[in-house]
Amino acid sequence: MKITLDKNLVEFTPETEEEKKELEKLWNTVVDCVKFNKKLAPVGEYIPAKSTLARFVIEG
Repeated sequence: MKITLDKNLVEFTPETEEEKKELEKLWNTVVDCVKFNKKLAPVGEYIPAKSTLARFVIEG
C-alpha cells in the first residue's frame, strides 16, 4: 500500500488485489452516503524502531 501525505490530505494507493479489497472495506465502513461519515483516530503510538504497524480506531 502506498501512502502519500500532502499537507492535510492523505492518499492510500493499493498495490495488490488484496489491498484493493481491504481499502474498499475500509471505505465502506468509514463513508456513509446517507448519514454521517466516521473518523479515523490514532491509537497508541507509532515509532518505526519499535513497531511495524500504526493503529487507528473508527469513531462514530
